[in-house]
Order: sequence, then C-alpha cells, then structure tokens
Amino acid sequence: MENPKPTILAIDDTPANLLTLGAALKDEFDLQIATSGEMGIQLALQNPPDLILLDIMMPDMDGFETCQRLKAEPSLHNIPLIFVTALDELDSEIKGLALGAADYITKPIQVETARQRIHNLLEREQLRRQVMTQRDQLADEITVRKLAQARLQLSAGVFSSAREGVIITKLNGDIIDVNEAFTRITGFSHDEAVGRNPSFLSSGRQSKEFYQNMWERLTSQGHWYGEIWNHRKSGDVFAEMLTITTVFDAHGQAQNYVAQFSDITDYKERQKELDHIAHYDVLTGLPNRVLLGDRLRQAMMQSVRRGQQLAVIFLDLDGFKLINDTHGHEAGDLLLMTLAKRMKRALREGDTLARVGGDEFVAVLPDMDDTASSMPLLTRLLEAASLPVQLVNVDLRVSASLGVTFYPQTIDIDVDQLLRQADLAMYQAKLAGRNRFHVFENAQNSGLRSHHDSIKRIRKALSSGELMLHYQPKVNMRTGQVIGAEALVRWQHPEQGLQMPASFLPTVENHPVAIDLGEWVIETALAQMDTWQDQGFELPISVNVGGRQLLQIDFVQRLREMLDRHPKVKPGSLEIEVREASALDDIAGVAQVIQQCSAMGVVFALDDFGTGYSSLTCLNRLPVAILKMDQSFVRDMLVDQDDLTILEGMIGLARAFHRQVIAEGVETIAHGVLLLKLGCDLAQGFGIARPMPARDLPPWVAQWQPDPAWSSPEPLPDPG
Repeated sequence: MENPKPTILAIDDTPANLLTLGAALKDEFDLQIATSGEMGIQLALQNPPDLILLDIMMPDMDGFETCQRLKAEPSLHNIPLIFVTALDELDSEIKGLALGAADYITKPIQVETARQRIHNLLEREQLRRQVMTQRDQLADEITVRKLAQARLQLSAGVFSSAREGVIITKLNGDIIDVNEAFTRITGFSHDEAVGRNPSFLSSGRQSKEFYQNMWERLTSQGHWYGEIWNHRKSGDVFAEMLTITTVFDAHGQAQNYVAQFSDITDYKERQKELDHIAHYDVLTGLPNRVLLGDRLRQAMMQSVRRGQQLAVIFLDLDGFKLINDTHGHEAGDLLLMTLAKRMKRALREGDTLARVGGDEFVAVLPDMDDTASSMPLLTRLLEAASLPVQLVNVDLRVSASLGVTFYPQTIDIDVDQLLRQADLAMYQAKLAGRNRFHVFENAQNSGLRSHHDSIKRIRKALSSGELMLHYQPKVNMRTGQVIGAEALVRWQHPEQGLQMPASFLPTVENHPVAIDLGEWVIETALAQMDTWQDQGFELPISVNVGGRQLLQIDFVQRLREMLDRHPKVKPGSLEIEVREASALDDIAGVAQVIQQCSAMGVVFALDDFGTGYSSLTCLNRLPVAILKMDQSFVRDMLVDQDDLTILEGMIGLARAFHRQVIAEGVETIAHGVLLLKLGCDLAQGFGIARPMPARDLPPWVAQWQPDPAWSSPEPLPDPG
C-alpha cells in the first residue's frame, strides 16, 4: 500500500501568497488552506497536519498569537511550524523562534529553499517520532544507555538512504558516522571522516566569530541553520545548506549532534550570475544604474562624514549615433568598450565609472579637497573620450560633453536630484559647442526662488478645481479587448491653457503637496468610476502613486476610507502603479503596503520597469501583479537592437516571475506587431489612443477594433 502524502496546513489571510509554493509541492504534499488563525486552529484540531506554514501579518489574530494557541494544544504542540512572512526583520525572527517555531521563511518565497527546509523539518520530525515509538517499546526492557544506542542506530538507518549528506558527532565534535551522500558530496570516505572533527572540511571563508556564533546558538537553542562554505577532497570549495540539531536522551541531556546538508553550489553560482547581471553593464563591464545608485549614496554619506567634496559627472558621447549609422552596431559596441576602458583608467582607483544608457556614463569622484581639484580629472576624461579607436582601416573618433555638480550643497538634495543637476550641466556643455565640460551653477537662484511660488500656485489649482483627469486606454492587441485605462492628471490653467504633467509634476516631487495631489487623483478616479457604473459602463482604472505617498503611515487606512466612500466600485477595479525607482527607496516598506492593500483586493503594477536601479530586486521582493515596460525602450525598439534585446529580456523575466506585462509607448502599428511577436499582448500608447476626457472613453471603448495586422503576427525567429 502506498504511503499517504504528508499534509501541510497553510494559514494565511491571502492564500494566493502560498499558491506558488503549493503548486511546486503538490506532487509531494497535500496542502490545506486556512484564511485566518482561528480557522487554522480548528482545522489543525480536526485533522492534525504534519507541518504548519503560518503567516505573521493577519488581521484579528496575527501569526504570533496563533502560534501560541497552537502550541498550547497538547495534540498540536509537537507539530513543526514555519513562519512565512514579508517581515525581513531579526526581532520578528527571534520572537517567532522563541514561541516555538522551527523555522522562518521570508516572502517572496524561494521555492527550492522552502522545499529543502520543509523536507529537513519533516525528516527530523519523522526521526523524532520513530525514536519516541522505539523508546516506548523498549522502555521496560533496556537501560537508558541502550536506548541512546538504539536511537543512534535508528538514526543511522534513516540517514543511510537520505539524499542529503548526514554527519553524526559526539558533543566534542568528533564524527561518529557519515552516510553515503556525505561521501558523494565531499569525496571523503566513511573511514576518512570518522574520528575527525568536521572542521577538517572548512574552506577558510568563514571567520572565527562565525563559528562562535554558530555554536552559541546551537548550545542555547538546540539547533542551527544556515549557509556555509566547505571544501571537497579534491580541494574544490562548495556551498552547502546546513542544519545542525542536538539529539537529547530520555532525561533531556544532550548526547549527540546531527548535521544534515545539501550541496547548493550550482544555485549560488546562478545567484552570483544574476547578481552580476543586475549590477554590471553586459557590454562594458562597468557598474550599471544599480551599483551607481548604491555607490553614489555611500559617497554622499562619506562626503559629509569626512568634510570633503564629492564630484558627480554626467558624460555623453558626441557623434556616437553617426558611428552606429555609418559603421553599424558592432563598430559602436567596439567604440563603447574601448572608451569605457580608457575613461576608467583616466580616473583614480576609488572612483566609480558607470554606464547608464546607450552612450551615457556617470563618474563619481569622492574625496575632493575642493571643486578645483576635480578639473584635472575632467580634462583626462575628455582626452580619453576623444582618442581614436582603430577599426580595420578606419579610425573611429568621437568627443564627449561633460556636466559636473558637487556635493554637499547648501540645500538638501538626494541622488536623483544630484544626477539631474549633472545631466542639465552636460546639456549646457553640448549647447556651448561639445567636447568640453560645464559646472552646474548652484546659484541658479531664479529657479530656486520661484519654487516656493510654484508650489503655492499648484496648491491653488488643486483647491480651485483647475485639475482634471484624462484616461488613456489599455488594450489586448491580440484579442481586441479593452482591459482598462490609466488616469493621467492635466491642469486647465486659466492663462496658459491645458498643461501636461511634465510642466508641473516635477515641481511637487518630494514635496508634501504631492501627497495631496495623489489622494485627489485616487478620489477623483473612484468618483468617475461610480458615475460610469450608473451609466452602465465598467472598466478597471489605474492611478499613479509616488513612493512618498505610498509610505505614509496612514496610506492603507486612507485608501480603505476612499474605497468605503465608493462601495459600488470593486477594489479589484482599482490598480495602483508604483514607479520602480521610488519603490527602491524602501523595498521592505513598499512590499508591506502592497501586501496590505492587495488583501483588500487592490491590484498593483510596477511602472517604468527596467529604468530603476534594481529591476531584479523589485521582481524578487515586490508582490506586484503587472509590469509596465517603460516607453523609452518601446519607442526605439524598431530601430535600436539594444532596446529590442532589453525588451525581450524583460518579457522573459516577467514570464519567469509569473507577472503580467504591458508595454507603454506603442506609437505605431509596427510597434504593436513586433510586441506581439515578442509575446507581449497588452499595450497602451498614442498608436492606440491618446489620453481623453472621461466623457469620451465609453464611446471609444464601444467602437475600438484592433488593427488587422495584429491578428496573426508570426513569432520572431529563434536567434540560435
């Protein structure tokens, strides 16, 4: 008779968070779902599971209280429990383990890691139950010492067929036994290992303090879990996921340690490759926007601590497009790679040179005694960029325009503002004739003095009803379905006419009035959806919410209140778009807000995907449903192979992470055809419809038909 599959009880108020894990483990386990702590306790009492996965952030009864009540039930006390949560905080982990949890998994769930942890726990629990049964059977016949030997024999029988390596040691660390998987993974035979201390496997990568902390936790809590690097008999270093558990005798005295490990070297190598892709430009090997953002933040803090100047340089190559058009992209790539090496050599060892666009670079120069000390470096950069690059019998030659700004300044300024200053200065250098640098003038005080007046005028526009929303449709190009619309703010200025967002939204960025404006947009969109429903028209609407507004302590409550004021609007019809760059300021905080709002039914999208400092980080940690590919890539995809390649990669990432993907900036029928060939069906842009007043949207939806060219596009040929 086939053994029944172990049962896992998942307690989570939003069970969709665990469906990915459940789908991956369905062939190995029976998964039961409870949507509240109370429901989970009742299910566990009715049919005790083999293991419990428990969310922390739940209404009414959170995970900590649920854990306490589960552990208080005699029939449930010994069931292994794993906390599954988005709270990546040490205090939460310590609290959960203190309450009796056996492990702690952080969302978003890494399936293979979670699978291994669940297997480890269930194997230990099976071993414990077998030992307890055997001990009860032999209690009247053998001594405590013989029982301890029986337990070790039973352990040996269990681990002999395990896929993971297993080591049994004395309390002093001397190895008593190892299984066949140990030999397969390490290369050391049973006889070569027995009698030795496991430290003979040490790779030297971990510090003395690392091992001290490991043993302190093992002796105080009875177990330790983590990653460690060891070496094989061949000398090769490998990574392992290691669990060490203390084995106690019938009187509760520690007798042995059991270490169980699996080889995760391949996983670590893939992780390293992804990390390199996420932080370095593939063509030049220079840091990309990810690493630039991190290093610039660190340099700004260091500048304040040391009392020295920081120079930030934005560099754009003059005439690069002509090289591409005349000699082809291969020649352009060769030029970029060569100049990147030359410009990097022109800088100091501690400086950073990053590639942030096609022919755009940013240099970060810390530890400047004063602004004048950066001038020789600027000159060297100009010289490095202007040297010819040999291509067969042709000399490729460009020049560079540099913009430079300095930090600290007399006003508070962040990373994005500092980069914008350098960018503005670079354009001044181009206007002045190129092949030169221009220093951003902090004393552009006319703009600074007028900023306060501009904020006051926008506040007045908000209070006097001068602002309005236009709606740009979002469609499925393949099926012809209109799937929603994006609400976009406009300013009907009394003197200047209809103003686009770019003319006034940058003014309020990072200012409290941006929060008022953001709430007005949500409230106005919900009211319009109410009106449309009365007219028999219903369509999901998306609104843009900035990181500053999203991270307000009362954002979730205020959103709930706005939804309550419009009960006819289904929360799932409201989609909130969060810009990737703003989400990165506090990923953990943004992820928690998204999770709480998603519990109400609100849908989230990651806007401007691909332009932020860490797209992979966002994908991995933010529980968004939709990715919006930035129009800067879509717009030039027909003529720029690099942008096309980036789009293919982003669509592949979206598919791998099970996210929907929509393209912005679809301006022509040809854009749509190529996107469909890439596998992206959803789109918005001027080639479909321009943003329109609310009254025009229902009739537009009623008559819209996709272009015939979008009906059956052929897929792109396999590049292989």
